[in-house]
Amino acid sequence: DFDDITAGGLGGAIYSAVDLAITDSNFSGNKDSEGANDITLANGADVNFTVNEGVNSSLSGGLKTNGTGADGELSTFTKDGSGKLTIGGKNAGFTGNVDIKAGDVVFNAGTGDSFFGRNKNSKINAHRVAAMKGEEPCVRQINANMWIIDCPFMVFPVSKLPTAWLFDIVNKYNNRKIGRYLQGVIRQFEVQNFIHLIDTDIYRSRYLKGLIDPAVSVYYCRDFVIGDKYWLKHGRRVEDELARSSDIVLANSTFFAERFRQLNPNTFPIETGVNLSVYDSSKAYSVPDDMKSIARPIIGYMGTVNSTRLDIPLLEELAARCRQWNFVFVGPEDETFASSQLHGMDNVYFLGRKETHEVPAYINAFDVCINPQIVNDVTIGNYPLKADEYLAMGKPMVATETHTMRDVFGNYTHLANGCDEYIEAIGKALGEVGDQRLRSERIAYAHTHSWENSVKKIYRIIEDYENSKR
Repeated sequence: DFDDITAGGLGGAIYSAVDLAITDSNFSGNKDSEGANDITLANGADVNFTVNEGVNSSLSGGLKTNGTGADGELSTFTKDGSGKLTIGGKNAGFTGNVDIKAGDVVFNAGTGDSFFGRNKNSKINAHRVAAMKGEEPCVRQINANMWIIDCPFMVFPVSKLPTAWLFDIVNKYNNRKIGRYLQGVIRQFEVQNFIHLIDTDIYRSRYLKGLIDPAVSVYYCRDFVIGDKYWLKHGRRVEDELARSSDIVLANSTFFAERFRQLNPNTFPIETGVNLSVYDSSKAYSVPDDMKSIARPIIGYMGTVNSTRLDIPLLEELAARCRQWNFVFVGPEDETFASSQLHGMDNVYFLGRKETHEVPAYINAFDVCINPQIVNDVTIGNYPLKADEYLAMGKPMVATETHTMRDVFGNYTHLANGCDEYIEAIGKALGEVGDQRLRSERIAYAHTHSWENSVKKIYRIIEDYENSKR
């Protein structure tokens, strides 16, 4: 198992075939040719992974081929009766990108690194891999005011380390490695008086303030990320430490701001900006082809149809009791929604994922927009960007009453809890269809949450902080 590999049980030898059973642990072998924990594959070697379904495991580094052009066998997942997922059987070559279906595992070009549960087969990641191999520059200029730095190395995985003291040791090492590289880039480009904005990168940025010495260090919390599995073990403690040590904390809702203000008095709520060039109510939109046959009134939802955020029992009861309304969901859905009773109801329509530029036409075709969230740790304080997008299109909206919906959007939406209140609120919202005064007020309010306004607010906060230190 991977614990034995990490301890050197298989390292240092050359294998013609390897079977790896992934348990609930992380393998962190060395990437260089001298690493004792590396698994080196002979030319044409087969690599078979067996992954227990539902196990949160990862492989980082330490798997490579022996010699130029060496190839191995790799395949897509298959599932047997015991619920295991097995990889094996397709020639991967280990010299190009190999995307295992469903985004569960991706082998990066020539590195042998795999990432379980995250889809890394993207243009951004492809460039980073090329930079790590020395095929692309590590520093790219995007425009006159923007550069992107791709660190040409990987850091140790830390999220599953069993104790806080071990986590801190490894995470400090990772931070120092990143910090040393950034210091070199800062010196090379003679960067001075810069702002370090940490966008929810809790672990890798925990100690960077003391390493790269920014003029201002800003932690930006834009969601309840510490509820995610990756951050669950150490995230809350480290996020609190990061908030305390930062000069400024920005939070994308008043709910999060109240929490962080207890840790750092320089905490401010900012709204997530809406792209008004996309959600432009002044444009003329045609009814999408897959909505032309759906009778009105149409109660619509746009966004990821996710059971951790949306209230399935509420929607099932609502659709069952209100057969006179048609409910339309636009966006990708998870397995729980796909197997719900909603799919068997003749007044419920799932239209699937749409491109961003297509979304406004769908919202425009709704009579009333809804955000039927289930109230939990993830949703109670999050800032639902779709609320601004609905309002930017001038649509009446009904939403579950959460802290943010009440505090930020309460004057421009109908808030409800439970099926009875939802039925009453949707009825009122339908009565507002065609009211141009209310439509104009909604649009004007959404425009106060533009990206331009949000950025101006951030700059004002930073400038006020700098002035207070003079």
